[in-house]
Amino acid sequence: MTEQATEAEPKARPSGVGYAVAGVLVVLVLGAVTRFLEAQVPKWADGTAFEGVAKAVEFPVYAIALGLLGNFVLSRLALRDALSNGFRTEFFIKTGLVLLGASINLKVLVTAAGPAIIQALLLISIVFGFTWWLGGVLKLEDKLRALLASAVSICGVSAAIAAAGAVQAKREQLAYAASLVIAFALPSIFLLPWLADVLNLSDAVAGAWIGGNIDTTAAVAAAGAIAGEEALQIATIVKTTQNALIGLVAIALTAYFALKVERRSAAEARPGIGQFWERFPKFVLGFIAASIIGTLYLAWGGDKAAIGTVNDLRTWFLIFAFVAIGLEFSLKGLKEAGWRPVALFASATVVNIVVALGLAAVLFGNFHVG
Repeated sequence: MTEQATEAEPKARPSGVGYAVAGVLVVLVLGAVTRFLEAQVPKWADGTAFEGVAKAVEFPVYAIALGLLGNFVLSRLALRDALSNGFRTEFFIKTGLVLLGASINLKVLVTAAGPAIIQALLLISIVFGFTWWLGGVLKLEDKLRALLASAVSICGVSAAIAAAGAVQAKREQLAYAASLVIAFALPSIFLLPWLADVLNLSDAVAGAWIGGNIDTTAAVAAAGAIAGEEALQIATIVKTTQNALIGLVAIALTAYFALKVERRSAAEARPGIGQFWERFPKFVLGFIAASIIGTLYLAWGGDKAAIGTVNDLRTWFLIFAFVAIGLEFSLKGLKEAGWRPVALFASATVVNIVVALGLAAVLFGNFHVG
């Protein structure tokens, strides 16, 4: 995103290189602790009453919890603002998403995931439209409406980042949207697999429901793993299909805001290609390029272990991103925003749950994995 896209109103913030480096080191250390806990906690809990829970908890939970803990400690020490330039949430998220593309086979999505494509198109259209409409009813600012609608209808933080670049949103708006995504996604990791079991959904329907409803890719993977291997496969296909549509939504938002929302009068010149390119989130192109490269690499007999290494690297960057989100989370910002954005996101989440379940049942009711 451009500097303008995420820059907040002028705010006193230490900008020394030393502080920024220290901030990055905080993220890296907490990320390493996250990976350690992810590997060791199930071993520590083996044979205890907490064994099942310990095995179900995935890295996003540890990363965000550690980030929030670090946030609290650094705030108490009056260091959080000083180190915040080094948290680099957007960089970690964008890099992780580009690396994610390497594991997505476009041929599979096109030839074997027709229902996923239909579900993604219908679900995004319905949920985005509802959220945008209700945001208008609640009189939310257009840029925040765009971020929240994109986040809840597509893929959480990454979609909010793409939307922020398209509509020139402020840093506070992006941080707020990310906070809401995490606040709602974490309970969903455990709630949706449980509900799928209660409703006696098939693996395919459960996976499609999870993939279409939970906002973050990492949380989808965590919930899918809890629901079962076959559910995880379908959940991943559905979610990656939605991820692939980030660019289309970003282009649509760029056009809408440039041509309508930000035009002050009919006399203003229409924005040129350069302005659209400036606003377009470039990481989406990296995501697509990585997917093409990964697909061709395997098609030409490449070693799957190499893709596994890329996936592991992607996991590290996503861990850093979730740690940074916890570090940047601002309860003060949530309080200042008031109840309306929370009410909007909660209402849209309920609609997303219901619509995603209906579409999953119709499109994947007779679908069999393998």
